[in-house]
Amino acid sequence: MNASTVDPSEVAKFEAMAAEWWDLNGKFKPLHMLNPCRLDYITSQISAEFDRDLDAPEPFKGLRILDIGCGGGLLSEPMARLGADVVGADAAGGNIPVAQVHAAQSGLNIDYRHTTAEALADAGEQFDVILNMEVVEHVADPLAYLTACKTLLKPGGLMLCSTINRNPKSFMVAIIGAEHIMRWLPKGTHEWNKFITPDELFNLISDAGLSPVDRKGFVFNPIAWSWSLSDRDLSVNYVTASTKPA
Repeated sequence: MNASTVDPSEVAKFEAMAAEWWDLNGKFKPLHMLNPCRLDYITSQISAEFDRDLDAPEPFKGLRILDIGCGGGLLSEPMARLGADVVGADAAGGNIPVAQVHAAQSGLNIDYRHTTAEALADAGEQFDVILNMEVVEHVADPLAYLTACKTLLKPGGLMLCSTINRNPKSFMVAIIGAEHIMRWLPKGTHEWNKFITPDELFNLISDAGLSPVDRKGFVFNPIAWSWSLSDRDLSVNYVTASTKPA
């Protein structure tokens, strides 16, 4: 960009927003709390699928990863630090400059784009891994969206998809608790009737042409004030792994 076209006040606004996205005690605190648990699952699944040693300096080097619905880059940046070639995509255009500013501040080279899964698929993009975290409950047509994600995967590729279960407990925890009582999220962030049960998501993934291989729960402990993975408790937040047939 020509230096004369830069508006310092606009840059300052983006930097301020970047600080908000990455403020551990700000409005994105719930994601920061969940992130270590998400990353534990993500890294373990990728390393197992592609036979990578997580103790190596850049274990994901040579892998092309799409972080769809990347937001401010809370998952894109750790993937880049692990050596992956990362594309962060978000349909909300305002998130992209925020993510770009923070990546630059962190010295990371991440390809952030204001785009959709469908547009990337139409352009013929291909990835080894898709991080599809907390997005599917926000789209108008989950099957069409997941089918686009399948198109974006290389044969033998891996998709990790997390969302929220639909039951009375999830309504109390994710809507009443998180939005109204704890005020972790703005009211109206989620629509309970768009939540998806684990069996429904497995069926959608299968119908999209992928093979579901794993699912785990993200469980919040209010005593320890921390998240952990569970093989059995998928009652509220959960994550799935699926592969594209080679």
